[in-house]
Amino acid sequence: MRDIPIAELNALVVDDHPLFCDALMLTLRSIADFSEIQTAGTMDAALAKVAADADFDLILLDLNLPDVNGLDGLVRLRTAAPKSTILIVSSMADNRMISHALKAGANGFVPKHSQRAVFRRAFDAVREGQSFVPDGYIDPQGQDNNRDAPEEALSRLASLTNQQARILNLICEGKLNKQIAFDLSIAETTVKAHVTAIMRKLGVHSRTQAVLIAQEARFNRVLPSDA
Repeated sequence: MRDIPIAELNALVVDDHPLFCDALMLTLRSIADFSEIQTAGTMDAALAKVAADADFDLILLDLNLPDVNGLDGLVRLRTAAPKSTILIVSSMADNRMISHALKAGANGFVPKHSQRAVFRRAFDAVREGQSFVPDGYIDPQGQDNNRDAPEEALSRLASLTNQQARILNLICEGKLNKQIAFDLSIAETTVKAHVTAIMRKLGVHSRTQAVLIAQEARFNRVLPSDA
């Protein structure tokens, strides 16, 4: 979060439930004297607001939105607002989801029904440039059965062709099939076929899982080059 007076900070609350949206706005106002708090009920609306005003200091994001699938919305929002602090506020607060959200670009994670004091701790942490996770969180990557995951991911990513690598790069930027087709000057059906092949090679069932594997393995260092 930018090092500016709290009273000059502005925020965006992204939640499709009006009551929760209002509650989150009240929580933010109880934590600090924000100069402006805007709201959005869908990811498309949030991205439109970011495009109009990319200087949101804090974004509270619910993962369960009507126009996104899993963490896709977070990935797209992080790409659109690279300098904003994104705090996930979600009822899907198991250890794996928290871990994936942090890897996908979130600065912190607060379970949706947390007390106001938890939000204050989260705000103070991200304000100081630290990540925030709820009490009791255990990183699933620390478990024995996940120790070989990075090496396995590297091997799978290295099997991608140059074109598949380019498409995975664009997926990680939050682009949709139609946008990828335009950027690469290929048919959208061709993009869909490549995406299917990418997910099969990576052993995943969604674009979000592919993005998480790519980010975890820092795939830019291991994917085939354009040469």
